[in-house]
Amino acid sequence: MLIRSLLFAPGNQPDLLKKFPRYDADAFVIDLEDGTPEAEKAAARQQLADTVTYLRDQRLRGLLFVRTNGLSSPHIDADLEAALRADIDGLVIPKVGGAADVTRFGAALTDAERKGRQRPLALVGLIESAIGVINVQALAGADSHLRALAFGGEDFISDVGGQRTVEGLEVLYARSQVVLAAKAAGLSAIDQVVVDIRDDDQFQRDAIVGRTLGYDGKMCLLPRQVDLANEVFSPTPEEIDRSRRLIAACERAAAEGRGVIDFEGRMIDPPLLSRARAVLELASRVRGGAV
Repeated sequence: MLIRSLLFAPGNQPDLLKKFPRYDADAFVIDLEDGTPEAEKAAARQQLADTVTYLRDQRLRGLLFVRTNGLSSPHIDADLEAALRADIDGLVIPKVGGAADVTRFGAALTDAERKGRQRPLALVGLIESAIGVINVQALAGADSHLRALAFGGEDFISDVGGQRTVEGLEVLYARSQVVLAAKAAGLSAIDQVVVDIRDDDQFQRDAIVGRTLGYDGKMCLLPRQVDLANEVFSPTPEEIDRSRRLIAACERAAAEGRGVIDFEGRMIDPPLLSRARAVLELASRVRGGAV
């Protein structure tokens, strides 16, 4: 699942949601949880089907998810019913605490699929609490619908009683645990939001840290962040060119019977070759064809 950018918008603001087709996000989220005030949650659910139909009629390019309220919320049953009646690609599960949370949502998706849905459904699990981080390895394999894990740094630091800093060292351990669990389970990993929505430099710096850790993309709060995330989490022309040259050099060495080669001053071994191939594969997916 290619998600370099995951753009959220409140479920109670259909005018904002109907702008989704203007943007180049890989995936979009209609947010029935934190983004929708308590007094407007019922109205947001009532509008959901019409909004999704409009977006499909406009040929929305990215994946379309709904973030429901959590399992402990009195809204969860109504959220699931409304979301799974709509033509969405899946659900974002908030505040995942353990495997049972994932299996509950997975069962709802299985039931919806058995009723004849043509579009396959996926889950994105949002890890944003201490218990979620502790249980992340177990929950990562809890249901086959789970396609990605996302790390929610703001809720996490509130849960543990810490303080946020620009550098983000206070969430580095938890952030690392989520991406490791995702990759070990073969899932995509989506990085934390940056709430300083007017600070593009901070978003870019934080995104670069996320990519360095192994994340595939980033959650976004406004369209400008989508463009920045897509840029950071896509291979640069320089990376693509170097990967091509490295692979070509390895192929020449193999043809000559040499197992280890010196490429531009670095010894190249299988892990470096694998990374070069991964760069070209990602570039192909981003561009929709061979590179």
